[in-house]
Amino acid sequence: MPPLAALSVTGLCHGTDTEFPSLQCELTGEWSNDLGSNMTIGPVDKEGKFSGSYLTAVKDTSGNICRSPLVGFQHSPNTCSMNITFGFSINWNFSDSISVFTGQCFVDKTGKETLKTMWLLRSHQDKFEGDWKATK
Repeated sequence: MPPLAALSVTGLCHGTDTEFPSLQCELTGEWSNDLGSNMTIGPVDKEGKFSGSYLTAVKDTSGNICRSPLVGFQHSPNTCSMNITFGFSINWNFSDSISVFTGQCFVDKTGKETLKTMWLLRSHQDKFEGDWKATK
């Protein structure tokens, strides 16, 4: 699961002392990556919490893939930072595994947003001896 590339959604940072308002990243919305995975993030609350769903196009299981729930937090949701940091977890509905993502949202001068992420996937193992192969 590579970093997620953004569909374009922009927002303005109000109340700055600059001549032009700066564009602010907005996690809420639809996101997709170059492999065809899709993520939907709902509204971010005043504490930075959000929820949504993820439909991966990449799998390492014999089961059918389906949309899976995610929950996460955005850092400093009430500040005027253009490039916010965030993290979220996905509880995969089609396997005994959970992924965690951490990343940052970048916005360029034209307003295009891009999420750059790192992730870990933890798979269930029946025995301690299999622990070495459980995290990717």
